[in-house]
Amino acid sequence: MDLAIQAAMIMFISVPILLLIGIPISIGIGMSSTLAMLLVLPFEGAMITSAQRVFIGTNSFSLLAIPFFILAGNIMNNGGIAIRLINCAKLISGRLPGALAQSNIVANMLFGAISGSGVAAAAAVGGTMAPLEEAEGYSKEFSSAVNIASAPTGMLIPPSNTLIVYSTVAGSVSISALFIAGYIPGILWGLGVMIIAAIMAKKENYIAKESVAFSQGLKIFLDAVPSLLLIVIVIGGILKGVFTATEGSAIAVVYSLTLAFIYKEVKLKHLPDILLSSAKMTAIVIFMIGVSSIMSWVMAFTNIPQKIASLLLSFTDSPIIILMIMNILMLIIGTFMDPTPAVLIFTPIFLPIAQSFGMHPVQFGIMIVFNLCIGTITPPVGPILFTGCKVGGVTIEQVIRRLIPYFTITVLILLLVTYIPAISLTLPKLLGLIK
Repeated sequence: MDLAIQAAMIMFISVPILLLIGIPISIGIGMSSTLAMLLVLPFEGAMITSAQRVFIGTNSFSLLAIPFFILAGNIMNNGGIAIRLINCAKLISGRLPGALAQSNIVANMLFGAISGSGVAAAAAVGGTMAPLEEAEGYSKEFSSAVNIASAPTGMLIPPSNTLIVYSTVAGSVSISALFIAGYIPGILWGLGVMIIAAIMAKKENYIAKESVAFSQGLKIFLDAVPSLLLIVIVIGGILKGVFTATEGSAIAVVYSLTLAFIYKEVKLKHLPDILLSSAKMTAIVIFMIGVSSIMSWVMAFTNIPQKIASLLLSFTDSPIIILMIMNILMLIIGTFMDPTPAVLIFTPIFLPIAQSFGMHPVQFGIMIVFNLCIGTITPPVGPILFTGCKVGGVTIEQVIRRLIPYFTITVLILLLVTYIPAISLTLPKLLGLIK
């Protein structure tokens, strides 16, 4: 049997088996990759090479942005920034049908754009909005579905840790270009959810019951300006070349911590818990990147990506069909695998295929992350789905039927992102980030 087929069988069969018996996914990936490496190297060489790949995979300056953005997100989650963004979102959504639900969507987009975490947005914004919506007569199932469906926008609208991981594994792909490319797809996702929420709200007669006076609205907006400025400072600084994405992440920490102290929501005694929580989340992500680099090495050594590309191209040479197959596979993978390991494992396989028929790596990055964002709200693993159900006080069985229209609209937007390059590439080209 061909060496590449043997290695692929070991890696892609053993990982699901290890997951089924309760092994954490990072350990499972490391074990299966090391077993596959034993096919091509003697035992001592395989162990040494595995250790080297873990170090090399995490020895990247750009990866420093991940712990800083995670820390900044945790500070925002505890520092009174979420409630100010929610109040501002209420002004933006105005008197749309289901105004509180629309506020939830806008707030998730704003909070996600600052924290870069869909789970954090679902917890912080959903936890605040759920009792308000219940008091206005919204059903728990309706408000939970809206919160869950809109939370992943933060993984597309920059800064996004998932896009940073993609940039690292894809090679020389600009983080700045990826950040800017995520804006339009992320906003389209949010607008799609708003349209469905408005239709559902009209059916259930959820209408705005009060308006905000101009003076009160101005006060709410001004109160949110310092939080909103974080987006301008971090993304603007990166685009202008004042600092790198990594340096921008550190600035985000300092700025958000300063705001939290000014708002008197975070005290010095709270910092150890915030730092510990951030360290744990960072350790999970970085370790995942390290062990996934073992798998990447094995795949490169045995030419697995080239074999898969040849297999796909022997089936069809139509880019439309190949991209559709990729999307279907990534949607399935996203239902049981977190975005980070999925990006690390499947980017080296699918990116060369996409590039072979002229797809820009920035567009491909947005496409693959968009796919995996849908997976975060899909059972059985979806982390945002579970978080949203927990803060909304509902079960997955209760909310899943309500999510079907949102799945439909997000898949339609995914197809637009896949087949219309301008959606992802127009802004980076206008800003001179790509040619």
